[in-house]
Amino acid sequence: MLPTLSPARTRTALRTSARISADLLLVLVMLTVTLWVLGRMWSIVWPLVVGLLLTTLTWPAARFLRRHGWPPALAASAVTVLFLLIAGGVVTLIAVPVASQSGELADGVVEGIQKLRDWAAGPPLNIGDDQISQAFDTAVARAQDGLGSAVTYVVTGVSTVVNGVITAVLALFLMFFFLKDGPRFLPWLARQLPGRLATDVPAVAARSWDTLGAFVRSQAVVGFLDAVLIGLGLWVLDVPLVLPLAVLTFVSAFVPIVGALFAGFVAVLIALVSNGLTDALIVLAIIVAVQQLEGNVFQPMIQSRGLGLHAAVVLLAVTLGGSLAGIVGSLLAVPVAAVIAVVWNYVREQLSDPPEQLEGDEPHSGVVVPS
Repeated sequence: MLPTLSPARTRTALRTSARISADLLLVLVMLTVTLWVLGRMWSIVWPLVVGLLLTTLTWPAARFLRRHGWPPALAASAVTVLFLLIAGGVVTLIAVPVASQSGELADGVVEGIQKLRDWAAGPPLNIGDDQISQAFDTAVARAQDGLGSAVTYVVTGVSTVVNGVITAVLALFLMFFFLKDGPRFLPWLARQLPGRLATDVPAVAARSWDTLGAFVRSQAVVGFLDAVLIGLGLWVLDVPLVLPLAVLTFVSAFVPIVGALFAGFVAVLIALVSNGLTDALIVLAIIVAVQQLEGNVFQPMIQSRGLGLHAAVVLLAVTLGGSLAGIVGSLLAVPVAAVIAVVWNYVREQLSDPPEQLEGDEPHSGVVVPS
């Protein structure tokens, strides 16, 4: 005899499902409104984000000076001036040659893809589908048009240049103030918030700051090491565009997984076009070896604690960020995902039941059970 459904349990399950669905819908509406507000305020949010990222890189130097008796304003000023000098040197020594060779780099990538297509059309693959060829030609044409449009916008887009300068200036001023007054922010924030928020929000902000700083600094160091080692390999093989490829490797390090694949793909294509198949395979071997060193040596030594994100989560976050906001979204995807993970872990800690205490055990003085 088949068991019959209990009307009471069925109604309870439906009410619970409806309540959970309503709660999720409210959360999604709140997230949508928040993203819409951030989009409307992007001219302010973007300099703030850039300023925070720059502060994570420069804060160790400012903290060192403050611990050695420098006043906060003087330490922040010295670090900001030093950062400007380094940035100016990078622009002069690297960015200008890279910009002058960017067109050649793009042409080399397109030519390399064309060579791969010709190779695939021959034996043993013999891929000769006209639709695939037409789709490839369309993709190449769109890529060339996109590159041309990008160059046109960079050269003639006065408003874009002005907005970029304004963003850079605001980010530098914000970095100075963060370096100068950053340690006083959390106590001030705690005084402004009522009740539990005065404890929870500063705690989440402190954890997020530690996570963000560890990510940005470790990626910068690892990206620099990758760029140096891969650049030396390209230089020994006499592959052209060594400096642009090294810079591309460094920048791509801030987009985990996807960035390394993209930079390596471009380097192999340039080697294939200029030096032939043998050198291209050697470049591929160098990139694989460097990536193995990064994953097994550099990251464990430089990054004391990970982001707590699985590689699949990182890949999905980068894909989603790129689809929503292009390059900017790809760069910010992993830090945002890490901060979301920090918030989720903190909320889970606060909502978890305290561990059961055995009879006769003394309570730990350092544990505070949330009310």
